[in-house]
Amino acid sequence: MKRRSFLTASLGAIAAGSCAWPRHVPVHTGVALAFGTTIQIALVHADEQVARTAIGEALAAAQRVDRLMSIYQPASQVYQLNRDGVLHRPDPQLLAVLAQARTLSQWTDGAFDITVQSLWRAWREAVARGALPVAAQRRQAQAKVDWRQVEFDARRVTLAPGMAITLNGLAQGYAADMALAAVQAHGIRHALLDTGEFVARGRKREHQPWALGVRNPREPQALAATLFINGCGVATSGDYESIFTPDYLHHHIFDPAVGDSPRELASVTVMAPTGMLADGLSTACMVLGRERAALLAASLPGVDLLAIDKQGREWRSAGFPPEAS
Repeated sequence: MKRRSFLTASLGAIAAGSCAWPRHVPVHTGVALAFGTTIQIALVHADEQVARTAIGEALAAAQRVDRLMSIYQPASQVYQLNRDGVLHRPDPQLLAVLAQARTLSQWTDGAFDITVQSLWRAWREAVARGALPVAAQRRQAQAKVDWRQVEFDARRVTLAPGMAITLNGLAQGYAADMALAAVQAHGIRHALLDTGEFVARGRKREHQPWALGVRNPREPQALAATLFINGCGVATSGDYESIFTPDYLHHHIFDPAVGDSPRELASVTVMAPTGMLADGLSTACMVLGRERAALLAASLPGVDLLAIDKQGREWRSAGFPPEAS
């Protein structure tokens, strides 16, 4: 299920020079495996036992989302739904993510669509044979893509025949939100959650906010931006992590309207009120392109973005942090 966010978090050491937090309020960290990668948590709390309990519960909350929504684990509800075309007694967390997916599809006129799994399968199978899918293969896969044919309520979820979904564009952000909720249940106000997407609250030190570095899409060792965040979720989608061709024209993000990858942007980083919303919007905006993404971001409270096109040109919405001088 791994869809990396392409962000570098400041869970460990960060540049010195800021005022020190009182010694009796240390930073506690924890790691675990989920979504095919390492997830991490850092939080600030005076009581080590409370901190360790909160970290354990937060990591477990994120891992539960992975087990529930993985497209690869046979025990997951998404795997069973894709296999059978119907899922009885869906978990409330799955329903929450499906509801967000439907909203994003409505906002974007279908540019965000969780039923693109058939396109992923077609491209993966064709590339494995040493070719790209021909037009007929793309049309056949596209015929199984339509978010409006995912029906769900508290009793069941159903798909159209041959359809499959992927929640890779939402689940990691949602897992960060669930991990944050677990931390906050213990009264902890300062935390950074990294599930591949990020959520931050409070600060790392008294005068030191949580910091994230956004990767340059064409220079892996360079940063396109440094963000100091509090009270939001952050996610990046890019054309460079799971590629089908070395020219970055064909990759894991699909435009349902054409059955291929969107051609304009190399990456989009979104800041939003929640991790799940940032996660979904970063994928949606890759498909929408810069102009339509800008209009969408401007219509949503608390949402800002950085878009970088394939020529390296950058565009930041009004509320996105400016480039460091």
